[in-house]
Amino acid sequence: MLLEVRDLHVEFRTRDGIARAVNGVSYGVDAGETLAVLGESGSGKSVTAQAIMGILDMPPGRIASGEIVFRGTDLLKLKEEDRRKVRGAEMAMIFQDALSSLNPVISVGDQLGEMFVVHRGMSRKDARARAVELMDRVRIPAARERVRDYPHQFSGGMRQRIMIAMAMALEPALIIADEPTTALDVTVQAQVMDLLAELQREYHMGLILITHDLGVVADVADRIAVMYAGRIVESAPVHDIYKAPAHPYTRGLLDSIPRLDQKGQELYAIKGLPPNLMNIPPGCAFNPRCPAAQDVCRTDVPPLYEVTGAVAATGIAAAGIAGAAERRADRTSACHFWRECLHG
Repeated sequence: MLLEVRDLHVEFRTRDGIARAVNGVSYGVDAGETLAVLGESGSGKSVTAQAIMGILDMPPGRIASGEIVFRGTDLLKLKEEDRRKVRGAEMAMIFQDALSSLNPVISVGDQLGEMFVVHRGMSRKDARARAVELMDRVRIPAARERVRDYPHQFSGGMRQRIMIAMAMALEPALIIADEPTTALDVTVQAQVMDLLAELQREYHMGLILITHDLGVVADVADRIAVMYAGRIVESAPVHDIYKAPAHPYTRGLLDSIPRLDQKGQELYAIKGLPPNLMNIPPGCAFNPRCPAAQDVCRTDVPPLYEVTGAVAATGIAAAGIAGAAERRADRTSACHFWRECLHG
């Protein structure tokens, strides 16, 4: 396994108390595999990614417990100097807001070339040539001329391509793409996703795709992990998620996707709002919004069940998550009534 996140807990200290942003998350991704991490804003998906990359604001953030194992090494045990060597060279991140992520007063060519100067010891001239090659690779027209341009001179889609080029510059083993198509129109979204998928296949890298939109991952992801209130509530191969979700929250997300055969009808929306992370409701965190919640859902936190056809294996208790991650159950659901949801 290229990367394994094991029972990760991340919390933030605020004036009003402790916000538990990530609460026992475990997932893994292998070389050549694409994992989509899905959830609403505040579900903990981006915080988990920041913890993996080592860019979490600490304080106020704090990794309370867990492991982040990359190529057999727990990154949380590395010194910051060693962590920096991994970041960029072996794993890289594509941020959602390209305009604010790029330096507005430095040309894109110099920003791309800096990667090779710092990490590869190249001359500025050679680094500029590599920047042109990268811009060509991500299909930016007239790359040799545009390498001197500044971020504001590019469209949103072209800026996102530059961010992809920066992430790919050193050919890392793992890319984390955090909402890479946010604020782009549908056509440009498809182009960016196609480019990511093409590069992932070419370099056989692991790809973690963070998104709130189930509609953008169907043709790209191998697996989907659905997060809610800091927990993974369902994890499965992508075709299983779309065919028969095993958690009410996942079903609600699927029902929210606009469809051509529903033209003129009101779009479905999950009722209510995600919980306050400083005051997560007892039992299943989704129970106040769940249309099928029962009494047990309001009192008992559901374990992570292994979904095996129509029969559930024993619940995977939180203490046993690390072992479960090593063999990685094909499909899991944190719902007491996952059978009913699966066939519902």
